[in-house]
Formats: sequence, C-alpha cells, structure tokens
Amino acid sequence: VERSELHHFGFAAEDIVVVVGQDGLVANVAKYLDEQPVVGVDPAPEVNPGVPVQHRPQDVADLLAATAGGEAVVRARAMVAARTDDEQVMVSLNEVYVGHPSHQSARYRLLTPDGRSERQSSSGAVVGTGTGASGWCASLAAQRGGLDPLPRPDGSGLSWFVREPWPSPSTGTALSAGMLEPGEELALVVESDGLVVFGDGIETDRLTLSWGQQVRIGLARQRLSLVCG
Repeated sequence: VERSELHHFGFAAEDIVVVVGQDGLVANVAKYLDEQPVVGVDPAPEVNPGVPVQHRPQDVADLLAATAGGEAVVRARAMVAARTDDEQVMVSLNEVYVGHPSHQSARYRLLTPDGRSERQSSSGAVVGTGTGASGWCASLAAQRGGLDPLPRPDGSGLSWFVREPWPSPSTGTALSAGMLEPGEELALVVESDGLVVFGDGIETDRLTLSWGQQVRIGLARQRLSLVCG
C-alpha cells in the first residue's frame, strides 16, 4: 500500500501492519488504525532517526512471528483528536494544528480546561502527544527557552502551544502554552473565516472551519500499538 492509498485502504481488525520508510510514515498510517500492531521498519538507518521505525529489514520475519503469537513487546502510544461541533474528527499521532492555511494571522477565542478564556490573533495553535514531543512541539518549547513541559512518549498527556500570539487592544498573549491531562480538552471558537485543522504535517488532509465554529482538542480514543521487540 502506497502512502497516497491509505485513506481508502481497508485495514482489518486482525491485521499486523508493517510500515517501511521514514518515521513520519507511521504517523500517516496510525490515524487509519484501531490499535492493530505496527512494526516500523527503517530501510535507511544511516539517514532516518528511527524512532517509531526502529527495526531492521532482516528482523521482520521474527517480529511478525512474535507478534502473531502474542509474544512481541507492544507499547501503546497516545494519539490526539480534534473534534468540531459538526462532528468532524481529525486524529493524529504527533500533533494537530489549528489556524490559517497559509499560517498567517488567525483570530479565535481560546478556552482552557480550567475555565480561562482569551481572544487571540496568532499563527495558530498546536497540540501534541508524547510521540510528537521530539518534533514540532520540541521546537516550540525551545523557542520559549525549553521551560514548557512536554509529555513523555509513553504517557497520556498532551502539550499545547500558541504560535506567535499578537498583543492588541482586542487580543491577548497570556495563554500561550500548557498541558492537557486525560479527559481535558483545549477549545477554540473561530472568529475569522477559513481556518483549518490538519495533523502530522499533512496539510492536504484537513478540516475547514467557518466563523463561529468550535473545535475541541484532547486525547484520542484510539492509540498506536507499536511493536518494540
């Protein structure tokens, strides 16, 4: 199955999925699964970091046998879900982005789980998992001096960041980062036209939001089941 065919491929509940390629391909596949075990295979270890694709091609036969026999070490990885008020859902392994499709200023009202609210104009908001903590969210945390907490890869927490919030008479910058525990959600109420939600850097696979719509972002029901050994 090629990457471009994933959105209409039918994965069965009993499947074992072998992903061969870069780390990002695991994220592309994960949102179409419902906890089927995934064996990540790195065909170019001298090039790829090999975080979710941590196995060598020569190990696949033994890993498949161990997985089918229930003897493989399988680690659950949290995923993040964005849900709109008209029942659209975007599920991602690393992170979801809410903002303008060209990354210019997006206007919205941000609501945190503890009841705080702020109108903002920014380059968008990013909510990421522990798996994504080594990617985009790590970069956003580093821009803040590395002081913001990031979830562990094997944890169920999420981190959120507002990109470049702009202070003005009608918009603020007080709410720019935080953590979400299981059961908590970050909400955005859209106050400009044409905002989008996409996950794991795939901008062509997106939800489109109009003025007044609300999107809530929290822990997804499904998890990635990653075969680790």
